[in-house]
Amino acid sequence: MVEERIREVFARAGAEGLLHAVPVVGRPQAEEGAEVAVGADEPVVIASVFKVLLVLEFARQVAAGQLDPRERVRVTAADRLGGWGTAGCADDVELSLRDLAFFAISVSDNSAADLLLARVGLDTVRLLAGELGLDRTRIVGGPRDVLESMLAEVGARDEAEFALRYPALPDERKRRLSVLDPARTNSSTPREITGLLRLIWRDEAGPAAACAQVRELMARQVFRHRLVSGFPDEVTVGAKTGTLPGLHMEAGVVGYPDGSRYAVSVFARTRELAASRPAVDAAIGATARIAVDFLRSKGV
Repeated sequence: MVEERIREVFARAGAEGLLHAVPVVGRPQAEEGAEVAVGADEPVVIASVFKVLLVLEFARQVAAGQLDPRERVRVTAADRLGGWGTAGCADDVELSLRDLAFFAISVSDNSAADLLLARVGLDTVRLLAGELGLDRTRIVGGPRDVLESMLAEVGARDEAEFALRYPALPDERKRRLSVLDPARTNSSTPREITGLLRLIWRDEAGPAAACAQVRELMARQVFRHRLVSGFPDEVTVGAKTGTLPGLHMEAGVVGYPDGSRYAVSVFARTRELAASRPAVDAAIGATARIAVDFLRSKGV
């Protein structure tokens, strides 16, 4: 069975994996309801995959004339969270709202995402999830909320103190952090994430212009080590990664030259609480390919 093959690939990489794959635009002989599901309805931490929903809400507000995408924002030292993009800059940066959206998706810039969330509103992002029927998707806050919860739980006053305390914690204590618990942080299910992507790719998640903007930004993501690694060069991938200690994930849509499109979401958990696991990243691409190949073999 295809599900067993997927589980075996993750097991060889030292991980447990959940996956959902479904056609977005199938071939003419597509079978209605076709899917590949491995734990597709289990709750999962979505980490930075949440930024897809955030940027979709931003794009909808721009399309509705509620926001000017050219509005300028200054990213200061107080806004920096570390990592990619403006989050790791040494000096203040000024850019537009639409460039915040670009950085939030393309390089998973946490500071950009936080500032964008402050502008569009946390409540509106939550309302959007409900409007789209994502009943099991839970949004508690942005990257700064995640960081502050980690600092509080470890008893650190700032990131520097956290960096000193965290490595000394036993793994059992680390695993109890709220950021790794779907019941206490941003979470969803693999099925709901592919459902969100299908709506975006079908122009059903809002105005066509808003959906197109999200698709274009996801196609510009710079990270190529997960979903992209499983597919040949002629296949396009628009996706968003997410990473936390012991959690590796990516959700996206793969497109073939024949016009067919498939939404795939993959969530992997490892025993070791490391943020970098190349074998697991490769397994995400390999299992996505297995799932999509299965759907295509059935004429979907």
